[in-house]
Amino acid sequence: MKRCLLLLAALLLIGCHRHPIAALVGAGTGEPAPPEQALSGPGGNIAPSTEVFGQMYGRGATAYWLFVPTSPAPASAPLVVFNHGWTATDPRVYHAWIDHIVRRGEIVVYPIYQGSLLTPVNEFTPNALAAVKAAILRLQTEPGHVRPDLTRFALVGHSMGGPISANLAADWQADGLPQPRALMALEPGKTWGREPRFRLSNLAQIPAGTLLITEAGDRDIVVGDTDAKRIFNEATSVRAADKNFVTLVSDDHGSPALLATHLGAVGRNALAYYGVWKLFDGLTDAAFYGKNREYALGNTAAQRFMGVWSDGVPVKELVVTQGP
Repeated sequence: MKRCLLLLAALLLIGCHRHPIAALVGAGTGEPAPPEQALSGPGGNIAPSTEVFGQMYGRGATAYWLFVPTSPAPASAPLVVFNHGWTATDPRVYHAWIDHIVRRGEIVVYPIYQGSLLTPVNEFTPNALAAVKAAILRLQTEPGHVRPDLTRFALVGHSMGGPISANLAADWQADGLPQPRALMALEPGKTWGREPRFRLSNLAQIPAGTLLITEAGDRDIVVGDTDAKRIFNEATSVRAADKNFVTLVSDDHGSPALLATHLGAVGRNALAYYGVWKLFDGLTDAAFYGKNREYALGNTAAQRFMGVWSDGVPVKELVVTQGP
């Protein structure tokens, strides 16, 4: 497991910075190109705020980044906790997705939670919790900050950040966090394999009314789909209609191919736009404002749609499992 996690760290910190436009221009194959980002709607490019301001606070494993919308800056905004993957403490790994969320008018807290490779896994959730509570206090009390609307609180995490987000959602009441309205665990892992293992809280405590998506890639050889299914199944208080387990499906019809590996939807590409950003946008829109639910839940055509290759062939759809 340690070898896999070290490999993941290297990939996260190096491989994710490649821009997909360069890949398209450099391909030169004459094959169909992947879909571009939609101009509007969930996952789309048009957003009310056009600038993002980010700043790091604190030190060590309980430090965090705050990202807020500016130009214009709202008086208050929903709060999203974004938990990163193993060692991806530099938010530039996820900058495209974070910018997208914030440009839609939401505050993002990015807990560091991991001071180094030596930070024990059983400290990840407490470290993230400390960071989130410190961020909320700062947003509420320091002059000049966009105030957090704590009635609109969501959590999202990739890889190791998925189980951390699930734990924070499960323990929200005991830990003094706002009630989670939406939770997304993207390629979460991992709670299995050799020790030391990350341990999940009692996920039955994730409250009814939470909207939940867990998602796995069909070519993810790092964590597979074990924990995505586990979080989905163990969140028993979440209503069946309010949760989906989703599989990203690889498609090599064109070039570059859309490969749903562990990092396939991290960055700026068609898998991210249609298979991840769209779903989280729809999830938070539904949870916060009662709209766009069909883009996130229900096994609808809008949810499954993954865009169209440049030759008009639809990209392979998401596979959606609804709650039992």
